[in-house]
Amino acid sequence: MDAFMLILAVLAAVVLSSFLSRFIPKVSTPLVQIALGAGLTLLPFYPRVALDPSLFMVLFIAPLLYLEAHDIDKSALAKTLRMSISLAIGLALMTMVVIGYALHNAWPIIPLAAAFALGSALGPTDAIAVSSIGHDASVSPRQRSVLKGESLFNDASGVVGFQFSILAAVTGSFSLRHAAGEFLISFIGGTLFGLAVGMLSNWLFEMLRSFGWETTTTRILMELFLPFLIYLTADEIAHVSGVLAVVAAGLVIRFDRTGVGPNVSRTNIVSSSVWSVLSFSLNGTVFILLGMQLPNAITTTWSHSAVSHALLVEIIALTCVIVIGLRFLWMVAVLAIARDRRTGKRRRMTPHRWRSAAVMTFGGPKGTITLSLMFTIPYVVNSGELFPLRDELIFVASGVIIVTLLLANFMLPLLAPNAEDIHPTELTDITITLVRRTVEELSNRVTDENRRAVLYVIDSYTKRITRLKQQAGHVDSHAMGDLQNDALHWEKDYIKAQLDHTKASTDMEPRVQELQIEACERMLDQIMNSLRHISKPTSSGRNVSQIRGRMRALQRRLQIVTRRASNKFLRTTPLLNEHEIASYVRTLQAQAFEHVIDRLYEEMGKTTYGTEYCSALILDYRRAEAALRSRPRLVNDGTTRRQIDEIKHESYAIELNLIRDMLESAEITRLQARHLRRNVYVMQVDADSEL
Repeated sequence: MDAFMLILAVLAAVVLSSFLSRFIPKVSTPLVQIALGAGLTLLPFYPRVALDPSLFMVLFIAPLLYLEAHDIDKSALAKTLRMSISLAIGLALMTMVVIGYALHNAWPIIPLAAAFALGSALGPTDAIAVSSIGHDASVSPRQRSVLKGESLFNDASGVVGFQFSILAAVTGSFSLRHAAGEFLISFIGGTLFGLAVGMLSNWLFEMLRSFGWETTTTRILMELFLPFLIYLTADEIAHVSGVLAVVAAGLVIRFDRTGVGPNVSRTNIVSSSVWSVLSFSLNGTVFILLGMQLPNAITTTWSHSAVSHALLVEIIALTCVIVIGLRFLWMVAVLAIARDRRTGKRRRMTPHRWRSAAVMTFGGPKGTITLSLMFTIPYVVNSGELFPLRDELIFVASGVIIVTLLLANFMLPLLAPNAEDIHPTELTDITITLVRRTVEELSNRVTDENRRAVLYVIDSYTKRITRLKQQAGHVDSHAMGDLQNDALHWEKDYIKAQLDHTKASTDMEPRVQELQIEACERMLDQIMNSLRHISKPTSSGRNVSQIRGRMRALQRRLQIVTRRASNKFLRTTPLLNEHEIASYVRTLQAQAFEHVIDRLYEEMGKTTYGTEYCSALILDYRRAEAALRSRPRLVNDGTTRRQIDEIKHESYAIELNLIRDMLESAEITRLQARHLRRNVYVMQVDADSEL
């Protein structure tokens, strides 16, 4: 029961961290998770469960390395392979050796093999940990590709080096010749084993698909089972490196990228979602476990009579200096000897290149793999004695992880700050990419029942791409955004005036009055919801304003529900029909569009907004109005109308999810994501509008 409670507590903390990270984007998610883990230990119902070190390698490292190898951009990896390999193998080995000897000399109580184990564990970097930090820093695509390639390959080299160091520490003997032979067998054998299993998996999955035996359930379960099977088979049966086998298999497996048809596409969508959740959960679990271990490690280490508190802090500081200093010197050396591709000559170290070396230095914090490796240190050696200073080694590694994460969190935005403004062409290109991906997602969801509705929505997206291409580079996103914001306010004011007029009317038929009030209330809710999302965070009272707006919206909804319930039971007016309400909403929105168009024509004669922006927005409103007025002729039955509404709202949800995925994968910055979300919220004012 204690183990089950621990699992629930960790999962709850992972879920909470995903919410907290949205409210404190300046702090990286791993730091939030470490703090939550430490906080869990203070709860009265915190379960005291001993964790099996052998589980960490197979439970966390195998699936994370498989996913990292499978998802990495192979073409970008090939372009930066030499630099990535240099960091992953050369720098990792250098870190292991230097830290091993330095730590052993500074703290002789630590055996050399154990010090080498710590150095090996501190070799791997955590590109996932820095991805959330990279949202607030301008890291170039090449730098990002190098960091991801380094993270992939040095995970493998670090794990293999760590395993040999621990073996020497546990057995108490070490032969360089024997270790070199074992290393080559494990390295080459693991790689070949992974390649063979990867190609076999491709053949097996494609054969099952050709026979029609593949289902979403079986495919997802087999895919999740695969990295664990590869690791355990390679490690326990073939006696080669399971880590390298998992990485090699992840690089060659491509069965999820082959095949055509809606079923295959839907299965791939589900698979991507499942792996995304699993990756976040496993990474979050490791950092939360780190936070849970910190209080105990601090208490144990601080109470250890043979360990000086000052010495322990000095060891952490020394290790951090070595790790960061070696990485910076290595980056400078790599950039200094690199030759220009066009001239073939070495380039001079300019301030920009020095800054690039610093960005790459702080862009490689330690994280999941380092901590997982340290947790796998056994409690006892072969002689039956306790492993020397196990808790202290984990504490030192934890200190280095936290320091490197903090440095990355605060130094990267200083060294490579994001631009305060977005170039219109850049934002247009990103928007076109987003819209195309949305269309691809929608096309995968076509069925015989919804084909007409989906094609109608896809056609609106195609026209949107055409307009974006025509406007590329000619629209100031800020000026246009301000005008769109004011246009929404004009719509809101017009509808509020109509609502007040309808409520005050005494000569209107009760049923018509009820329909118009319902239509106005719905339109106001849609517009206010969009305005709350797109309002600029310039004032400290924005949160208070949003809360007030949500309370007013809730009050309106309660009034609508109360009014409907009263009409239903008392029969004071006939029950309202959804089709009639939708018709009134379209009529009201068309009138609001006309009002905004008139205001835009008035603004063209003033200096508040540029004439070209007013003209462009008038064209957008005219298109939206034409689509709105022509829709009753296109959609002559309630079923298709409802399907179009559902597909429209579904498409906006797809866009928002794609924006989140692009932000998490560092394809866009937080500022760009905010602009993209703003556009979606504007469109959500009405599911029929093409604004």
